[in-house]
Amino acid sequence: MSVPPLVEPAADLTVDEVRRYSRHLIIPDVGMTGQKRLKNARVLVIGAGGLGSPALLYLAAAGVGTIGIVEFDEVDESNLQRQVIHGQSDIGRPKAVSAKESIAEINPLVEVVVHDTRLDNDNVKEIFSGYDLIVDGTDNFATRYMVNDAAYFLGIPYVWGSIYRFDGQASVFAPRLRRKEDAGFDVVADAPCYRCLYPEPPPPGMVPSCAEGGVLGVLCASVGSIQSTEAIKLLTGAGEPLVGKLMIYDALEMEYRKLKVRKDPSCALCGDNPTVTDLIDYETFCGAISDEAAEAAVDATVSVRQLETMLAEREAGARDFELIDVREPNEREINEIPGSVLVPRGDFLTGAALERLPESKQVVLYCKTGVRSAEVLAIVKGAGHADAIHVGGGVAAWVNQVDPSQPAY
Repeated sequence: MSVPPLVEPAADLTVDEVRRYSRHLIIPDVGMTGQKRLKNARVLVIGAGGLGSPALLYLAAAGVGTIGIVEFDEVDESNLQRQVIHGQSDIGRPKAVSAKESIAEINPLVEVVVHDTRLDNDNVKEIFSGYDLIVDGTDNFATRYMVNDAAYFLGIPYVWGSIYRFDGQASVFAPRLRRKEDAGFDVVADAPCYRCLYPEPPPPGMVPSCAEGGVLGVLCASVGSIQSTEAIKLLTGAGEPLVGKLMIYDALEMEYRKLKVRKDPSCALCGDNPTVTDLIDYETFCGAISDEAAEAAVDATVSVRQLETMLAEREAGARDFELIDVREPNEREINEIPGSVLVPRGDFLTGAALERLPESKQVVLYCKTGVRSAEVLAIVKGAGHADAIHVGGGVAAWVNQVDPSQPAY
């Protein structure tokens, strides 16, 4: 469905701007008026990571007048495989600062506003309120739901994207639009919000993050460019944006599919009888781990330093236990805690691994960070291994605190 242009045109373009944006100006659907709208636009990009990198670069190149960046993280070497706005010399620097400098090289005519902070309930509305459009490049469900709800309450549309391994998704959510002249709202007929598409987050631990499951680097460019395209269409009024539609991209099959997403009358946020009327506790709503895993981990979590001592005692014959790595085989090829055996989490979920557990030994579990091992711990304890424990922080903490000679991921 079509949406009116989100911003009014700027008064004029300078000679330098006309030269720079000439390839836009000769497109009838953009033209001089569309480019003036871009100049007058204020777009907030959440995250300067995999999706934020291409989005920021192309929005800047396109001539969006003001670009905000919300990012609190620092550049890590593992980012460079996909976060193309950063370079080798940026490792260890704030991502927001690195991104701002890269944008200045692309287009010095763009004003960049840095929000070097983590979005939360206390600042999200204040930050959002200064922008016409939001591009969401977040990578966790708690922040996605918060972005969706805050944008809805403020009447600001946003472009959403998601990536995992070889798969990407993108959509535009604009159930209602803010009218600047009287601070009222225009309802976009039948336009859904993110909660209409995903009413509930997936069960904790069921959907790995990119840090756990991986992502093809160039997939970020594919989905990020879709987000940039949708942003430009919304700002200029060109074409039909992905409002009420979900774009699904399968890089392995090189296939794009577009599905219709309908507004849910029973949606907790934008439905006929909403139950979410203000920001909520999103961490609790999404849950890092399930209640069962959290309960199982109480008094059953050891640090990597404690595990180091336990391994030394096992080596000396003073202690016996089975150390089990519940990650995937390709993860174990990167690093491991010595003296462990690999039994992937999926084998515990199906029950196949339970019969292979030693009856006379304590079971000690670990994964990358401790989330998956906590979920497996609940299963193992439920199967009768009451003394089972898991390693808080997982192999990531082991590499950081005990054995930095191993690579991290």
